[in-house]
Amino acid sequence: MSVTGRMKKMTLAELNRKKKAGEKITMFTAYDYPGAQMAEEAGMDMILVGDSLAMTVLGHPDTVSVTMDEMLHHCKAVQRGATAPFLVGDMPFMSYHADPFEAVKNAGRFIKEARMDAVKLEGGENVLPAIEAIVKAGIPVLGHLGLTPQTATALSGYKVQGTTAAARTFIEDARLLEKAGCFGIVLEAIPSPLAELITDEINIPTIGIGAGAACDGQVLVYHDILGLYDQFKPKFVKQYAEMKPQIVEAIKSYAVEVRNGVFPAAEHSFSMKKEELKNLLERDYEWV
Repeated sequence: MSVTGRMKKMTLAELNRKKKAGEKITMFTAYDYPGAQMAEEAGMDMILVGDSLAMTVLGHPDTVSVTMDEMLHHCKAVQRGATAPFLVGDMPFMSYHADPFEAVKNAGRFIKEARMDAVKLEGGENVLPAIEAIVKAGIPVLGHLGLTPQTATALSGYKVQGTTAAARTFIEDARLLEKAGCFGIVLEAIPSPLAELITDEINIPTIGIGAGAACDGQVLVYHDILGLYDQFKPKFVKQYAEMKPQIVEAIKSYAVEVRNGVFPAAEHSFSMKKEELKNLLERDYEWV
């Protein structure tokens, strides 16, 4: 039972109802079974198995290195840990860029093999053929505009987007994504007024990450919220806990106790009298 008391599966219809009713949508990344369980217990509406796992879990310097098989592996683990949230799998770099047929085939693996409810693609007009083909195949698609990490190099790094004439492009792209059939759009690292304008312009939910409070929902990365990843901290991240130092200290304490012979103590061991062991060995192995 989640803390909200909700065990009913989140649906696209309910997400749309939330937008119309002005109820905020909660979204959280998870990459494994325990993370998914905790997200569900916390009452998350949506879980994104983000390609951010390339950096936060697999140790890559960016998100472009993660493969389809790696993404599917983590999606399967998340699906086993959560039943109520709406599950979205992040399509990795070059899994939908070559041609629409390849995009549909890869999107289908997220649904059929990993049991995701939807997939997420980065980009606007440039990825419309892929989005349209995937939607036509009956697979829900979440769009992603603004700072798109898979193309961060082309965008001159991880920095705020839409502060120039490109702002108009984001508005037009949002309309195109809605028309192509996206059920929602992630808006990342764009000015709050621009995100508010886009949210008012379209009829599908917007999920903000560094896009201000006017979006229909918010998403943050698991490791950022809990303070587990300190190599890179965007301005828009709010850290709700600082778990890494606590975890390191716990591991240090364990190592010290092992080295000093403190752990395992008697209460952590299974006991047997030496005489019982001797009798057992003599009986079973004719010990002399």
